[in-house]
Amino acid sequence: MILYDVKIAPSPRRVRIFLAEKNLDVEVIQVNTAEGEHLKEDFLNLNPWATVPVLKLDDGTCISEAIACCRYLEENYPNPPLMGADPSEKAIISMWEHRMEWDGFLPVAEFLRNSVERFKNRGLTGTLNFNQIPALAERGKKRIAHFHDFLDKRLAESKFVATDKYSIADITAQVSIDFAQRAGVSIPEDKKNILRWHSNVDSRESAKS
Repeated sequence: MILYDVKIAPSPRRVRIFLAEKNLDVEVIQVNTAEGEHLKEDFLNLNPWATVPVLKLDDGTCISEAIACCRYLEENYPNPPLMGADPSEKAIISMWEHRMEWDGFLPVAEFLRNSVERFKNRGLTGTLNFNQIPALAERGKKRIAHFHDFLDKRLAESKFVATDKYSIADITAQVSIDFAQRAGVSIPEDKKNILRWHSNVDSRESAKS
């Protein structure tokens, strides 16, 4: 397998953490998005949506989207289970992972894509150019604040995001929180449950991925 990666990007980091938790070692190729390598024909042949990560299988099949990559890895390397061990747990983890992406990851992307100079005319990922919309940056920042409130309440009642065990939901939440902090939006000091949980997940070896 080959993972097409961008080291500083949040989406492929989810796959790198997943791989580390599974103790899997794959070939990694860095895609130079700053130079537009993801928009060139060679990369578009791998992923017409021009996004990372892409997991290229030994038979040449290419899987894009972080959670789709993780699903493939989970099915082929089920231990330790990161997406659930039985139907109920799988559904619960999937539910919480989706909320972490919708309520956390996407608002940070909305804020960053519509406020940072290097994303000028790149308000959305993909092959088309879209102007930044300052109002979306403001909305994204408000959504991040809501995410902090929501996640802190959840973590007051649960050691980890979805269940009492570390899962893909924690990976998405962790990457979202770290993504926000890189964008200048730190965990508020009064969010003690997030701070406790983040210290826990950040101490895992996989967090270095």
